[in-house]
Amino acid sequence: MHQRLRLLGLLAWLGGSALVAGQASQAPTVQPPVFRTEVEYVEVDAVVTDLEGNFVRDLGQDDFQVFEDGRAQTISTFSLVDIPVERLERPLFAARAIEPDVQSNQRPFDGRVYVVILDDLHTEALRSQRVKAAARQFIERNLGANDRMAVIFTGGRAEAAQEFTSNKRLLLNSVDRFLGRKLPSTTIARNEEYWRRRNLPLFDRRVNDPYDQERAYNTRSMLETLQKVAEWFSGVRGRRKSMLLVSEGIDYDLTEIIRQYDSTPSMASSIIDDIRQTIAATARSNVSIYAIDPRGLGGFADEDIAVGSFADADRGDTDPISGAVAPGAAANYGPRALNNELWMSQNSLRTLSEETGGFAAVNRNDFTTAFERIVKDNSSYYVLAYYPAASKRDGKFHKIEVRVRRPGLTVRARRGYVAPKGRPSPPRNTKTGGMSPELFEAINSPLNVSGVRMQVFAAPFKGPAPNASVLVGVELAGRDLSLATGSKVEVSYLAVDAKSKVFGPRNDVITMNFRPETRPLAEQSGIRSFGRLDLPPGRYQLRVAARDVANASVGSVIYDLDVPEFYKERISLSGIALTSLSGASMPSGRLDEQFKDVLPAPPVGQRTFPQNDEIALFAEVYDNSGAAPHRVDIVASVLTDEGRVLFKHEEERSSSELSPPTVVFDKGKTAEVTDASKRLSGGFGYTARIPLSEIPPGLYVLNVEARSRLGDNPSAVRQVQFRVVPPVR
Repeated sequence: MHQRLRLLGLLAWLGGSALVAGQASQAPTVQPPVFRTEVEYVEVDAVVTDLEGNFVRDLGQDDFQVFEDGRAQTISTFSLVDIPVERLERPLFAARAIEPDVQSNQRPFDGRVYVVILDDLHTEALRSQRVKAAARQFIERNLGANDRMAVIFTGGRAEAAQEFTSNKRLLLNSVDRFLGRKLPSTTIARNEEYWRRRNLPLFDRRVNDPYDQERAYNTRSMLETLQKVAEWFSGVRGRRKSMLLVSEGIDYDLTEIIRQYDSTPSMASSIIDDIRQTIAATARSNVSIYAIDPRGLGGFADEDIAVGSFADADRGDTDPISGAVAPGAAANYGPRALNNELWMSQNSLRTLSEETGGFAAVNRNDFTTAFERIVKDNSSYYVLAYYPAASKRDGKFHKIEVRVRRPGLTVRARRGYVAPKGRPSPPRNTKTGGMSPELFEAINSPLNVSGVRMQVFAAPFKGPAPNASVLVGVELAGRDLSLATGSKVEVSYLAVDAKSKVFGPRNDVITMNFRPETRPLAEQSGIRSFGRLDLPPGRYQLRVAARDVANASVGSVIYDLDVPEFYKERISLSGIALTSLSGASMPSGRLDEQFKDVLPAPPVGQRTFPQNDEIALFAEVYDNSGAAPHRVDIVASVLTDEGRVLFKHEEERSSSELSPPTVVFDKGKTAEVTDASKRLSGGFGYTARIPLSEIPPGLYVLNVEARSRLGDNPSAVRQVQFRVVPPVR
């Protein structure tokens, strides 16, 4: 959990490269950056609705009043946030939108930010499907193309979690890994213990929860997860931040925080302290919790059905030896206790939500209305900020109240914050491996940074077994750079896998040295740089950041990358590298030598082409479908929105073209290695040129497919969406 929230604390970069030639090297582990939120100013987001629940958009700064501990505050910053819900353009023939193979920060981030917390520690295993259904519904129907979301499990399953992304496929894959592992209900556990011990001599009717210690540990782990997410969120400013907690609630009553429970006093006090710290962390970071109870209207119906017989709480029970009667003794593990447990767990969800400015969706089977309300809350709101008393470092909770002068309106905002205590900590001397602090912070950011506009594309190819060699292309906007001779731009990139392991951190330095006739072209179109990362098969986040040294501006892009198992899949396709006549004119700093002989110009991240342009593509097909001689068909097609083919290029290749099997020597004898993973790497190189003159302006899909004629005809497909616009004159 801690590693994923401080994702890039393992990184360092050294080395450099010039405009014509470059080099890079790896560096030791460095300390993670620390986001500090001192009370220099207090930020509050407020949702204002009318009597019908509709958001009110026409309020000004003078319409608001902010009070801290009952004293009026001067609002120093005021803004209205009104975010549209955007959808990716999806071809009509496709079941879902084509995932873009180019990511950009050219448009500053203006979406919503969610963290979905799947509470596997407090979800019954048999209700896992309900959790997945609820989370999938929100992702598929309510997550906009301009939003970013992360998925976290309270049980700490880092390999199943998903870092911030807009990619619905990756988010859904993470959700589908959910499996609840909640302990048996306290009531059920006591009931079972009662019947197990009922006929023992000297039976003590005060049956305790046999899972008390483990239950308390799970509760503290869940609260710690909420607290750490809230603390991490403190680094995100100027927007509403939300946690969607999908949980059946905890087993401790949060309505009376100072109350002691029937667990051991030391454990109860620790849990109460964790509750206080969690609420304080959300208040300090201005984070709202929206709790979703997957049990729906059924409540504990599944548990109730599974119980053979409850102890009779109405008539009490009789000791089999003494005959003494203890009226109501069984009430701790009877039906009424089960109902009370349900109420307490749901109330814990309500309390966590209401104390943080959100709401809880409980006792409902359909979450459609609740999800729509969550989106509304995070789409339209006011952001207010004020400066409290400068000397306020008392460590206390300070109540915030937001009012509007216009009658008939309702305001929802956070209820307060916890001030720091003691003297401010001295600045940490964070080691960044030679990077500037600004660049280091940008590459750690969960959101793209747009100070230097850039676009990134990546294409995995077969590399040294078992790895792939991933081409990374970075295009920087010339207007954001100092292009004078001798000016420098740092470009850093790395990949982080699902377990937060860092691969190939590099830091390249591009030094500007343009010819007089080339510099205007760089100002207009930008500059391009390439690099390579050797990565094992798996899913990664590629993180790229750039810094213009002269003006200290920075930019970053987060790119979701899947690396296939090129050495194991029966047939597979590399990434698709594209170039064009219009894109080839961009000056390139660091070139990729492997593309000099396969494409007429360096690969480009351009995906919008004028009609008088021509596209050239390169891909490799890797064939492990069998040793018997066979043929492979490779087809590149341009498909319209309806799936109609406007262009097709076909090739037929023979398995005899591939590299022969490796021959090993054993005591003077030779033997052919039949294991495909031990053969020399190689594949069918495939190129095609697509003239656009006969293709009308519009949105299209480039579909590249390879199919073996052996066995059941295994195949592989890659798709790239692109747009054709009227010709440039």
